[in-house]
Parts: sequence; structure tokens; C-alpha cells
Amino acid sequence: MKNELKNYGFLKKDRALIEVNLAVLYSFQSNNITIMDHHTASESFMKHYDNELRTRKGCPADWVWIVPPISGSITPVFHQEMISYELHPMYAYQEPAWKTHVWKKGQNQGKSLKKQRRKFHFKQIARAVKFTSKLFGQALSRRIKATILYATETGRSEMYAKKLGEIFAHAFHSQVMSMEEYDMTSIEHEALLLVVVSTFGNGDPPENGQEFAQQLHSMKMEHEGTNSNKSLAVKSSPLSSASFIKANSLSECHHLSELNDFSNKDSTDVDNFGPLGNVRFAVFGLGSSAYPNFCAFGSYVDNLLGELGGERLIKLNKGDEMCGQEQAFKKWATDVFHVACETFCLDMDESLSEASQVLHNEKLSASTVRFVNSSEPDNLHSAYSHYHNKKVWTCRLSNKQNLISNSGDGKSDRVTLWLEIDVDDWAKSEKIMYRPGDHVGMFATNRDELVSGIIPYLQCDQDPDEPMELQMLKEKHTSTGVSKNWSPHEKIPRCSLRTLLTRFLDITTPPTPNMLQFFASCATDPTDKKNLLALATDSAAYEDWRHWNLPNLLEIFQEFPSIKPPAALLVAQLTPLQPRFYSISSSSLLHPHKVHLTVAVVTYKTKGGKGLLHYGVCSNYLLDANIDDTMYMFIRSAPNFHLPEDVTKPLILVGPGTGIAPFRAFWQHRYAQKKSGIDTKMGRTMLFFGCQNKSMDLYKTDKIEMIKEGVLDKTYLALSREPSIPKTYVQDLMQNEAKIIYELIAVERGHFYVCGDCKMAENVYQTLKSIIQEQTGMNSTQSDNFMLGLRDDNRYHEDIFGITLRTAEVHNSSRLSARIRMASETLP
Repeated sequence: MKNELKNYGFLKKDRALIEVNLAVLYSFQSNNITIMDHHTASESFMKHYDNELRTRKGCPADWVWIVPPISGSITPVFHQEMISYELHPMYAYQEPAWKTHVWKKGQNQGKSLKKQRRKFHFKQIARAVKFTSKLFGQALSRRIKATILYATETGRSEMYAKKLGEIFAHAFHSQVMSMEEYDMTSIEHEALLLVVVSTFGNGDPPENGQEFAQQLHSMKMEHEGTNSNKSLAVKSSPLSSASFIKANSLSECHHLSELNDFSNKDSTDVDNFGPLGNVRFAVFGLGSSAYPNFCAFGSYVDNLLGELGGERLIKLNKGDEMCGQEQAFKKWATDVFHVACETFCLDMDESLSEASQVLHNEKLSASTVRFVNSSEPDNLHSAYSHYHNKKVWTCRLSNKQNLISNSGDGKSDRVTLWLEIDVDDWAKSEKIMYRPGDHVGMFATNRDELVSGIIPYLQCDQDPDEPMELQMLKEKHTSTGVSKNWSPHEKIPRCSLRTLLTRFLDITTPPTPNMLQFFASCATDPTDKKNLLALATDSAAYEDWRHWNLPNLLEIFQEFPSIKPPAALLVAQLTPLQPRFYSISSSSLLHPHKVHLTVAVVTYKTKGGKGLLHYGVCSNYLLDANIDDTMYMFIRSAPNFHLPEDVTKPLILVGPGTGIAPFRAFWQHRYAQKKSGIDTKMGRTMLFFGCQNKSMDLYKTDKIEMIKEGVLDKTYLALSREPSIPKTYVQDLMQNEAKIIYELIAVERGHFYVCGDCKMAENVYQTLKSIIQEQTGMNSTQSDNFMLGLRDDNRYHEDIFGITLRTAEVHNSSRLSARIRMASETLP
């Protein structure tokens, strides 16, 4: 040993330093304490350095402080050309005066011991306040940063994220932003990342969350490509496919829930230290259990953050639109704030009390919001574009007809509309860009009788039919102090109160518990106030009341007639009237300036079918619309439901009822391609369609013509309520054609499309799975893998909607499953 110490060739000192470093790293990581090794720190600095050069053309640094003292020559910062410089003016930390001040002896000798009280003028006090506010700003800047990201289609995730930002502002330096605004180069340097995301449609991310998810997925792929022990990450989730939307099937969602047990383990394990190893995170997912892929996008983000090495503060929480969403968010927000304060060793006694108040108190009041008269209203097209942040088209209804033929007695209890919508002349110079499978987002109007019934209950000094502007009282911190100014609402347009309630605000969705508390504060009758507060504070009673009555705003005022809310305050708290989405039923190759829609008109009765008649907002708006009426809409792309680029691939189309809508666009597109003289022989196309009886066979004439033209090879019709015919569903017809379906899908590598309600789509999925098992002899696990492979190859496509004509049935089943799930989650 002595010889080894004397012989420098053994590098004993170097080996000792390496062992000490290894021991320290292991000690920290095995006790779940974050620490960064010098190699990771060097790579992180180089990413920062490159980013600074790209954005600011320079990055001052001193290599003495950057290059690690051990193994420096094998890190990327070694021999890195750096210049250390300072830019002026600059902010710099100042040493406390009491540390550097030189006190002079005897400077107070000879003066009277009695000191006169100094008088302060207002300006001096104001300067002192300004100085202390600066100190507070510096203290805030030293707080731990909490970044809160949201992705939303309807605005609810944004509302929850901002509420979460208010909570964390009591102990952290919180910043709230949408995913599309976030700079992904900063994610590795976050201390605390909180995510609130909704799931849109069939498990898709909201439009403003797609780019974030793709970048997160790319980061995972890059990490796996550089990780020598990557087999675990690859096998851990089917979400490692090229498209993150492959998480959308019900079976994959079950797989994700099973993976949560794995993901909830410590993500900072020594063998799984990823690029987000220094990030603590938590995710809250919003969705509706009426859809099969419940909170799929929230599950996806939560799993990916964990697989990239992030440390999960608490497990993924889900808020179900069908039952207890707001209650779930409040509990999650309180829990995650408590855990975050513990994790970062913050004093949370007072902070937790203040933060909990945010969940129950609203900042808006009659003194902070008002209506003022406006000279003229905003243009509707511009108002819609700004309010919803979409590229809106002004259109005209050019044709409309009922697709369901009348029964023998001349009456039909159902209406399904075919609509032709023409783009106004000003936009014809710019061709509407859409592809078969895309959706139209239609802006509807609330019914006149609802709006006219609500207005008399509101306190409003202005004429409800005259244009007005909603203004908010905002505080602004300036060099002279805090100033308060009235400024226009950032979203709500200038128009009449009647127009706001008709076109822009949701008055048909049952109010939330917070809204009921607001109504209680506006009620003058003690009984009304008591009953409203009871509903607002008892979550079980609220859910039962909401489900049984599904009350709109007018019915609330009629049930509790003493509610007299200020109009401006109510408008500021109502949620936006959301666009309704419909599959496009036409091809732009045949109709370059037109869009065709297929719309089932929805009506239903509350209280188990014995209550008031309610009308679907958009379907009845379209039913009542007259030819040449102006409409407003936008196009939403559905990239996972487009036709394959290779026209030789076979297609199997399954769409009962209005699920046939996108397939009409498919066969029109193929027909236009065929007429254009395309030389390639097109793949076979089979269509499975289902309805109750023959009078509801939508587009029957079109289908016959497409068969004659050779666009459709064969169509199958399933009738579930036709007299003297056995009840048949599309799944039964698929079983009858099992051999040819297997051949088209497995041998010829065709594409399978299903469009319709969630219950039907799941049955079709299971039927196809059983066909694969029967034709190949696969067991259940093998057939599951085969189905996942179809999704991974983007050959199984779903366009699923949760609420249909069977509204009550869907609500009841979804609500029951939601309540069972909530009960199970509360069990120890």
C-alpha cells in the first residue's frame, strides 16, 4: 500500500476521489435527494450555452467556474471558448449595509439624550412603501419557481390552472401559461412543474397541447437512444410509438392505469436518471368518462414525465366531467400544494390556510366589474375569432333536408339533417383547406326563449339590446405606487347583453358548486340562500341534483326566484359557449367552396324522461336555421382519421347512424380521384352501416351510385328495430364476414375505420379482436398485441363521440362508473 501511494503511476489519489464522488452520488440518490453529477451539469450548461448564443448572440462565463475539477478534460465544457464580461446597466446583489458600514466613534457625543420625534410627509412614506415593495419583489424572485402548464379546448383547464397559480403564489413564484407558449428548452431546469390538461374527443390532446406532447415524445426517444440500458423504457408503455395519439384506445388506457404502479415508484432511481431528473411534477387530467379513452392525454403526459426521470409528487388525478370534477380538482390542488411545501421544506402552516381560501373565494365582485355603454358593437366574425382564438369562416346555409323518410303515418320521431354550407364571397379567393375525416367546429346560438327568460332576472342599468362593453377593475404596480384602472375584458366582445347570452355564453350547462355559491350571495330569500349553499357544499347532493335535473340557467332562476345577480358580474363568471364539432360529409375535390354536414337533432327530457324537454344547442340551431342564414365555423383537423396516402390499400368502414358522415367524404374523395384519371387500381372498400329501420338508411341513393361507379365494393345494412326482421347490429355483420375482414386487414394490410358513439366503438373493437383470434388461433394476449400493432401502424382509426341521441343512457352509465371509480379511489 505504501509503495502504491509513493508510486504515482497507480493513480491512487485519482481513484480515491472517484470512489468518494460515487459514494456521495449513491448516498443522495438512494435517499431520494436530488443531486447532479458533473457530466450531467456540463451537458446541461452546454445546452444553455447554445440556447443563449442562438437567442442573445452571447453567453458570458468564466471557464474556471464552469469546468469541473475532476474529469474536466472529458466533459464538453473543456477547452470551450468563453468570454467573461458584464453588461451595464445591470442588476447586482448588494451586501447588507450593516456588514460593510464603518461606525464612527463619538459622533453622537454632546447631543441631547432626548431625541425629537421626526415627522414624515406623505411623499416620504410613499418612497418607503416603494422601497419595501422592491424588497418584496426581490424576495419573490428568490422563491422556488413553480411552472403551471395547461392545455384546453373549452377553457376549463385554463381556469383550473389559473386557480392553481393563485394557490401556489402563497409560497412559490408561480407562472401559468399554455403549453403552446412554453419554451421546451427550459423544462430540464424546472424545479416544480404542474400540469393541468384536458382530453379532447377520442383521447386526443387539445390543439394547444399537441406540439408540447410531440416535443416531450421526441425528448423521450432521444433519451432512449442515448441510454445504454433502455430496454425498460421501451417496454414500459405502448406510447413509445411514433404518434402520441396511439394512447387513445380503451385497452391502452387500461394498460396505462396498470403502468401507474410502475410510474409511481421513485423516478430518480440511479438506473433511471433521465433528463428531467431534477424536476418534480404532478398532473391533473380532465375528461369525460362518456368517452372510452378517459383522460388519455393526462395519462400520457404523466407517464412520459416519469419515464424521463421526473419525480412524481403525487399520483395522477383525474376529474370526470360526468361526476365530481370540481371536487376532485380542489382535493388534488390542496394535496399537491401540501406535498410541494413538504418537498421543498417550506413553512406551510400559514401558506396552506391562505391557499385553501383561494379555492372557496372568488376575486370578482360587483365593485370590480361593470358594463359601460359602447358606441358600436364588434364585428361578429372578428369577435368569434378573438373570443375562441380560431380562424373563423363566415358562411351561408345554402341547402338543408331531412335524411329520414317519414313513416307510414306521416310522422317521424327523429330528424337527421343533411346541410350544405357555402362560404361567403369574400373568402372564396382563399380555398377552404380540409381533408376527409376532418371536423367542422360550428358556433351555435342559444334559444331565444331561454335568453328572453333570463334577462328579467338580471340587475342591469343599460338597455339589454344596446351595445355595451364589459370592463374589469385592475391593479397596476407603478413607480408611484398602486394604481387602479378600468380596462376592457380581454375576451368578451363589445355587443348587447342579449347577443352575449345568445352567441357567446353557456347558459345551458348546469352550474358548478362555485357558481351556486355566487347565486346564494345574490339571493334575497333566506330559504333560497340556504338551499343553494346546501347544494354548493354537499358534493353528493349536488351530483344527484345535477344529474336528475340537468338545469339550465333559466331553470335555476325559476327554482330560486330571489336570485338577482348583477348582469356584469354574471357575464364575467359564465363560461364560453363552446363550438360543436361535426364530421365533414363532403370532399373538397368535389365541393371546393362548400361543406356538407350530417347532423342528428337531439332532444331529451330530464328527470328520467318525465321532466322538462331540453334541446341540443347546435343541432336544434341548425334545424331552425333558414336558407341563406349567416353562420360561423372553423375547420379542426383530425390527422388520425385521414385516408391513407396509398390508394391501393383496402378500407373497412364501420359507421352506424350519423357515424356514416365522414365515410361519405371518403367515397366522394375516392370518386373524385377516380374521375381525375388516376392510373393506380384502388383498394377494395367495404361499408358496414346500421340503423333502426329502413326509413333511417342514410345516403342510400349515394351508396348505390358509388357501388355502380366501383368506389364501394360492398355495403352491409344492419337493422335493429325493423318489424319481422331479427335484431342485427354491425358487429353481427362483421362476424359473418370474418374471413374477408381478416384478409383485408392482416394480409393486404388495409385500414379499419370506425365512427360513432363510444359504446358501439368498443363493441366493434372487441369484435375485430375476436375475428383475429378465430382466424389465426391467437390467444387473448397475442390478439391484444396485434390490435396495438394496428394502432401503432396507424391502420386502426376511431372517431368517437360520447353523447348521442341516447343521452340519458350514456349519462346514467357514465355517471355510475364515475361514482364507483371515485369511491374506490377514496378507499385506503
